[in-house]
Amino acid sequence: MKKLLESVRQCQLCKDELPLEPKPIIQASRKSKLLIIGQAPGLKAHDTNKPWNDPSGVRLRKWLGIDDEYFYNPDLVAIVPIGLCYPGRAASGDKPPSKVCAPTWHSKVLNELENVQLTLLIGDNAQRYYLKDKPSTLTETVANWRQWAPTYLPIPHPSPRNAIWLKRNPWFEQDTLPYIQLHVQKVLS
Repeated sequence: MKKLLESVRQCQLCKDELPLEPKPIIQASRKSKLLIIGQAPGLKAHDTNKPWNDPSGVRLRKWLGIDDEYFYNPDLVAIVPIGLCYPGRAASGDKPPSKVCAPTWHSKVLNELENVQLTLLIGDNAQRYYLKDKPSTLTETVANWRQWAPTYLPIPHPSPRNAIWLKRNPWFEQDTLPYIQLHVQKVLS
């Protein structure tokens, strides 16, 4: 696993499409119990080489009911985004993740994760990649989370930009988050 992660972190496959130097950000261990698959690292994650190191990460850890010590422990939590490098800015938010990362690295890394008991699919890009029978919208996918649970749990991105989505869909925080928190606690205990 160590050699594989070193190879991932040295990847340069999409360097010509990135605004900054490639800096693949991944966290994993053979012992990881919870797998988080999101879109791609943000600029702050790129700058600090630390995944989910921004307000989205703060909200995500709150949603999961875990602190930084648990979240950043690779023996507990694996973080393997669809795009491993910061993709750059778009008109609203970041650009979509590179299309080369997941097909190149995911099966290799996920095959080494022997203890994963729960996988969170954060945002539409992760859900489209892993849920082949996914409904057309993120809202429909997240609303139908029971279809894939407990193997996969599709959730919206915890970005502050999604405050309107959360306000329009209060069922997520009222009904879905308690299930997620309970499962996360079981998996990590």
